[in-house]
Amino acid sequence: MRIQNIFLTLYFCLFSLLSIAQTKSSRVSGTVLDETNKAILGATVVIKEANHGVVTDQNGTFTFSGDYNGSYTILISYLGYQTKQASFSIKHGETKTVSYVLAASNTELDEVLVTGKSQIQKVKEKAFNVSVVDAEKLHNTSLDLGHALDRVSGVRVRESGGVGSQMSFSLNGFKGNQVRFFIDGVPMDNFGSSFQINNIPINMAERIEVYKGVVPVGLGADALGGAVNIITNTYKENHLEASYSYGSFNTHRSTVNAIYVAKSGFVAQVNAFQNYSDNNYKVNADVADLNTGEYFPDQTVERFHDTYHNETVIFNTGVVHKKFADELLFGITLGQNYKEIQTGARIVSVFGKWHTEGNIIMPSVKYKKDDFIIKDLSLEFSANINLGQEKNIDTVNRRYNWFGDYKQYEDAGGERSYSLYKYKNNAGISTANLSYKINDHSSVVVSNTFNTFNRVGHNELNPDSEIYEQPKKNKKNITGLGFDYKKNNWNASVFLKQYFQQNTFAESYNPTGNYGDIAYNNHTDKFNATGYGMALTHFINENLQVKASFEESYRLPEANEIFGDEINLQGNKNLKPENSSNYNLGLSYWFYVNKKHQFTINTSGFYRDADDFIREKFSPNQATTTMDNLGGVTSAGIEAEVRYQLDNRLTIGTNVTYQNLRNNTKYEEGQTVVSIVYKDRIPNMPYLYGNADVSYNFTNIGKNNGQISLGYNALYVHSFYLYWPSLGSSSSKLDIPDQISHDLTATYTYNQKLQFTLECRNLLDETLYDNFSLQKPGRSFTGKIKYTFL
Repeated sequence: MRIQNIFLTLYFCLFSLLSIAQTKSSRVSGTVLDETNKAILGATVVIKEANHGVVTDQNGTFTFSGDYNGSYTILISYLGYQTKQASFSIKHGETKTVSYVLAASNTELDEVLVTGKSQIQKVKEKAFNVSVVDAEKLHNTSLDLGHALDRVSGVRVRESGGVGSQMSFSLNGFKGNQVRFFIDGVPMDNFGSSFQINNIPINMAERIEVYKGVVPVGLGADALGGAVNIITNTYKENHLEASYSYGSFNTHRSTVNAIYVAKSGFVAQVNAFQNYSDNNYKVNADVADLNTGEYFPDQTVERFHDTYHNETVIFNTGVVHKKFADELLFGITLGQNYKEIQTGARIVSVFGKWHTEGNIIMPSVKYKKDDFIIKDLSLEFSANINLGQEKNIDTVNRRYNWFGDYKQYEDAGGERSYSLYKYKNNAGISTANLSYKINDHSSVVVSNTFNTFNRVGHNELNPDSEIYEQPKKNKKNITGLGFDYKKNNWNASVFLKQYFQQNTFAESYNPTGNYGDIAYNNHTDKFNATGYGMALTHFINENLQVKASFEESYRLPEANEIFGDEINLQGNKNLKPENSSNYNLGLSYWFYVNKKHQFTINTSGFYRDADDFIREKFSPNQATTTMDNLGGVTSAGIEAEVRYQLDNRLTIGTNVTYQNLRNNTKYEEGQTVVSIVYKDRIPNMPYLYGNADVSYNFTNIGKNNGQISLGYNALYVHSFYLYWPSLGSSSSKLDIPDQISHDLTATYTYNQKLQFTLECRNLLDETLYDNFSLQKPGRSFTGKIKYTFL
């Protein structure tokens, strides 16, 4: 069955379920205001008898949907206000509208904080150095997860082009696979090309947790520089929303998020999204005539072979709140993608027919149970395997230039490799977390994460070649043991991690000495190491928090780094694991003025001392890249963020990051003379960057009490060298120049269900680069409509 038909079938089934649910469920909606009739954002609203709570949005509104019938007690609390208790009655299938006013409180701040903390605030107060993105505030935008993360202090997201292009994520100087990604605590290592952070819409997430440096043991992975945990929407009540956006370069994006929760505990959820773009924006390039050799420098040309599209649906069904399981879900993720390859690692390599295709077929299971077997023992387990296929299609023997002209060659060949290579990575992963609450102050957790990878493929253009039959296997296992202690104003975590990796591959040799005679020997590498760490936080008072953490961590090479990605990344089977000593020290301070003006200040310093640092570098032909070890690298830096909020109307924030990555390899391999690049800044890595944003809300617009939200975001990246600073003259050095972009967003919300958004990115049409010579899109416009049915 084709993916599109599966999409339609799942949509129909879930919409049918939700239409049935809508006719039976009751609905309670309302607003929470202060004594001046201004909306209160972030108030906690709980229906006591149902043990169900929500948080008010920026308009002070909240909604409960479910099988309510009878009399109920509702509790409303918020920092600085008296907790309010009220009663209401509702009949089965009825819609109830209520409104509550909170009075200012003289209660001590410590007492109010206990009832008023949101989940986001609880995460921020952990001992770990963590930032949290409130994804729900960005659901009106057309951002994907990658571009939403690009606004976090310490984070730098780099792209090689437009929609669907290769994306590199860096955090405090560590990048790529040194930072691990999770969805609801499940590693994303094996999700394939159809499911990446730059094609997942922000609407899928409830919040995003960014751990910098030290990572909790519960996120079982070999993260060297940090981790990103994407928390998706929960299964609390029926919900259905859809969105569609259209923008410059013929870009289309759409999403559907739907959840059905029956009274019996049966759950069904669909998250579906698609992205399409021609990516036909203009770039500056030097062009040569393919026949005459005439040279045309600095031409403005249009990208003509960069179309990208992907379609993905995630379906989960199961039960919640049962005696045998708090959550038992069986799911499947289905998706496909098509990507045209316009350039190599640099813009001088241009292609016109080479493209890749891929799909994801990933069944999964999730299980969660509190009081598992005994009281206060909790178990979480998940497993999935990606059975999808990737294709590298390069079968047209042509040479292109940037005018779109080409020269055809008669013999068989391709633009780079003459390949019709189809392969499966057969990547699977399982995670298990077992935690036990010893008492009110302490708990212990044991975690285990196992990854398996086995690439199997063949080249239809060369089916008899033995090279495609050789093993490319990878196994990883990370086991963790942690202990948490919390009392009064102190919170501490200590942990151990055990790392294991096994790589199996073939090495070629010439058995006879005759030209062209090749045979293969299988080779297996194994690696074992132990890591450890701790994190500590102390609240000096109710407004001031200090954090400190340390970790001795390892990062095991990924299968793509060892075996290549079959596109622009060459494999390196000699790649060694890297390890780092990570130190973090942070300070957070927040305070209120007249209960309307909220100020938040966060600052942290970090130091990383890494050995066998894995970094990407150009291959000798400059057309591809490869991963390589650098003996020693140190990174020291500081980041700071300041935010101000006036009621629910005005928000202003800015953050800046400075990181100083230095080559600490004194002697290169086999050399006795000090390296000329010793103590040099690591090339091709931004070291100074920051964001600034402003948003303002106009409320009570029109008869339907609509809202208009205006937002502005600026991104700045200081220039940096492509190669080692000590090599070459200043006039000949290649660099990525200063980058600054400006984005605008305007959203109109009509009756809390319908939203219209207009966006402009790169307002001043600046020439932007994240990677040398690979230009990003210029000014673009996008319109988006989102409707919430339930």
